[in-house]
Amino acid sequence: MSDAGATWAGTHTFGATHLVVASSVDEAVATVRDASARGEKVRALGTRHSFHDLADSEGTLLTLTEVPADPELDDAAATVGRGTVTVGAGTRYGVLAAWLEERGFALHNLGSLPHISIGGATQTGTHGSGVLNGNLSTAVRGLEFIDGDGELQIVRRGERHFPALAVGLGAFGVVTRLALAVEPTFQVRQDIVRDIAWDELLSNPLAILGAGYSVSVFTRWGEPTLEQVWVKSRVDIGSPPSAGWHGGTVMTSPTTLVGGDPADLTDQGVPGAWLHRLPHFRLDGTPSNGDEIQTEYFVDRADAAAALSAVRALADRLDPLLMITELRTVAADDLWLSGSYHRETLAIHFTWRNEPEPVAAVLPAIERALEPFAARPHWGKWHTFNADQIAAAYPRLAEARSVFKSWDPSGMFVNDHLTRLAVR
Repeated sequence: MSDAGATWAGTHTFGATHLVVASSVDEAVATVRDASARGEKVRALGTRHSFHDLADSEGTLLTLTEVPADPELDDAAATVGRGTVTVGAGTRYGVLAAWLEERGFALHNLGSLPHISIGGATQTGTHGSGVLNGNLSTAVRGLEFIDGDGELQIVRRGERHFPALAVGLGAFGVVTRLALAVEPTFQVRQDIVRDIAWDELLSNPLAILGAGYSVSVFTRWGEPTLEQVWVKSRVDIGSPPSAGWHGGTVMTSPTTLVGGDPADLTDQGVPGAWLHRLPHFRLDGTPSNGDEIQTEYFVDRADAAAALSAVRALADRLDPLLMITELRTVAADDLWLSGSYHRETLAIHFTWRNEPEPVAAVLPAIERALEPFAARPHWGKWHTFNADQIAAAYPRLAEARSVFKSWDPSGMFVNDHLTRLAVR
């Protein structure tokens, strides 16, 4: 066993025989070539924010988190304010965001944690929230990666393999740099509303979930009211919730999530730059609880009320194991293995207590409840889908698998997780 350690929350201990912390793209290329010469497999390891063995390998784990970010804005960004920034895949979102803000630029959205690596997040279809906001992968305009022959390749949006590779699970190579769309910086105000009735949400989900640039609902399933609704309003195009909004109470004092320190959360009640409001957690703070297990399922937003009602029927089984549920929206996209492929999406997220056996036992019940709604699981979080169920949930999987094989015919980047789900 290597000294790779475990995932961020300790839910999987890596079993790879080698860990290589590359300091440059050239070193990463050399690592892949050396492993190939030994007949050994390789997997890319980011900031370890997955919750199972997706990023593990029976051979070498290769991380690019120590490779310099070297952000570069293209000419379009410099002249018209909208273009791309190219950056190292191992860079944390919060680091790139600060660099962009200093130059007057922004990304369209961020996840709840600014601590995650850009490569790992985009390869698994990680998302923020907002009915008009695609997941983080939809900002990708090009990928540089090391293929199965140890050669550097570049694929750009508009080229035929791009829809498979943008959310590619590292099944085709090691992503080294990405080009991301940027826009002019903007201001966001974050307001938190408590005690909105569950029935208010179920009667018209979009009235709440679509009320801001980015909205998150935090709740437990058996309670009559929603614990918190976080409304992130762009100052230039929206307005914050007012007193009595949907029957709730707008908070005026600092809040907390899953028992953490309020100082770890981004500020509420006053406008601030996008990078200090769109995430839930501060880059210089502790991300989430840490001692936890996460699960997430994606359903069609049109089915939101029915899907949520189906899960609520399980409240007595869920709430004793649950820290919190978060409900978010994601715009439809054209990326084959995205949870929002061709579907306006409701994301139903569970943060569980770190009790692996009881959590594993309850997941099939949730999946059965969501089966009528063609739920898709998040690639980086716990679920019990088998290969047939994954193929049904992700209808372009067979085509994606063919693309992956074309870049990695020898299976250099295959691991047990990808094999179990017939991704490779």
